[in-house]
Amino acid sequence: MGIVEETRRAGYESVVDKRADRSDVILSVLGSKQMTVSEIVKELLDEGIIKYYDRNFVAPRLTELKEAGKVKVVGKRKCIMSGKMIAVWERVDQ
Repeated sequence: MGIVEETRRAGYESVVDKRADRSDVILSVLGSKQMTVSEIVKELLDEGIIKYYDRNFVAPRLTELKEAGKVKVVGKRKCIMSGKMIAVWERVDQ
């Protein structure tokens, strides 16, 4: 295995166990609300769960949650960070 493969594997292994915890946190933040990725990240920042704006803390988990049927896209609205139109998410199990 080459260096790139080793570092990629190490990076993956460092977060693989955290995915379920992050998914639970995201589902908790969503609650019965409809939110964008940016809004979820901002709430996590405000609650002190994350230390800096990190879209990658949330976006990959939303994709996994969508594939698991736990969240769905219900529309779009302007992103609070970029001003671009982005997906709005909600829990399916409300």
